[in-house]
Amino acid sequence: MSDGLVFRETLYPGVQVQYSCDDILYQDRSEHQDLVLFANPVFGKVLMLDGVTQVTTADEFIYHEMMAHVPILAHGEAREVLIIGGGDCGMAEEALKHKGIERLTQVEIDDAVVEFSKEHFADFNASVFQDDRFDLVIADGARFVAETDRRFDVVMVDSTDPMGPGAVLFTPEFYRGVHHCLKPGGVLVTQNGVPFLQKGELVSSIGHFSKIYRDAYAYVAAIPTYFGGHMALGWASDNPALRRQPLDVLEQRFEAAGLDTRYYTPEVHQAAFALPRFIRDAVAEGRKSA
Repeated sequence: MSDGLVFRETLYPGVQVQYSCDDILYQDRSEHQDLVLFANPVFGKVLMLDGVTQVTTADEFIYHEMMAHVPILAHGEAREVLIIGGGDCGMAEEALKHKGIERLTQVEIDDAVVEFSKEHFADFNASVFQDDRFDLVIADGARFVAETDRRFDVVMVDSTDPMGPGAVLFTPEFYRGVHHCLKPGGVLVTQNGVPFLQKGELVSSIGHFSKIYRDAYAYVAAIPTYFGGHMALGWASDNPALRRQPLDVLEQRFEAAGLDTRYYTPEVHQAAFALPRFIRDAVAEGRKSA
């Protein structure tokens, strides 16, 4: 909702985050969601869907680097990558920096989000639309993973919170669909909210993972946009060794990839899996519920 030149996010009960607005750059109601893009003096361009902050140009690099580089470098031999959601295409931009990827398929339900991102987020996603490896599919992500006969090394779920069209991406049926289209030893990573304020989201996802995958865990990143402390990124694989890669292996892969990052480093990668106790306890609670 807006109030003059102010936008308020009310995702969390009892807490309200307010942004001053220098200018409304874009506003529309698509078939699937309300979309607004506005300028803020601290966060730059701020995208909200249904009143919930999705991405800002000031710190998008943290979220996108950690969602993309952690699973790809942990895997080490990713050739086929799938992104579910991620309409701003920042995730695709980071993933396509890995020259070993032969094809990156992105399944986004709302073509309006992608079209407006081409114009308004070109400062970080322009290269995506010029890359022959990028395969954009406008479709329901849950249906895609359930029905596709293709197989992927890495699946990244860049979703909204579990509400509206994004709710289905937090269900056991969806996670089973992802498992169906993962190659042996592949890895799934997901957006799982801020555990301090959204503990139930993480517990629920880990519980679902634990019934399907051999290794169900999470890692964290500190992203200023997502108020409330660490953001949790879910991790699921049938290869437990992937999240325990030695530092020297990660360093070799990082150097070979030639990545230019602003947040991710091999040391940060390894440290991200060292969870604060209250988050580790939430992961343990999720596993126990399985």
